[in-house]
Amino acid sequence: QVQLVESGGGLVQAGESLRLSCAAFRVNFSRHRLAWFRQAPGKERELVAQITSGGITTYADSVKGRFSISTDNGKTTVYLQMNSLQPEDTGVYYCNLNPYPYDINFWGKGTLVTVAS
Repeated sequence: QVQLVESGGGLVQAGESLRLSCAAFRVNFSRHRLAWFRQAPGKERELVAQITSGGITTYADSVKGRFSISTDNGKTTVYLQMNSLQPEDTGVYYCNLNPYPYDINFWGKGTLVTVAS
């Protein structure tokens, strides 16, 4: 069973930066997508950024130009560099792995990011 472990959340002031990490264990798929989702209080979980095995990245419009997703060479650790954080970026950030071509999603337990104004 795939296990995803996030780290790097915390409390920051508006305009500051954070880097989230997610280590994936027991990944036995040749191709997969790694992604970061977030869930703000009282809102639904939303996709923030994703990266494919081929390195193609996509971002939510709200984070374009501020956030950057990347992986290590083994593609089993995914990072989310978050710059110019704003209070609306506050939420629990979840790591997600989706193996191709299966309709399966693995989730981490989440890490809390709080941005104070």
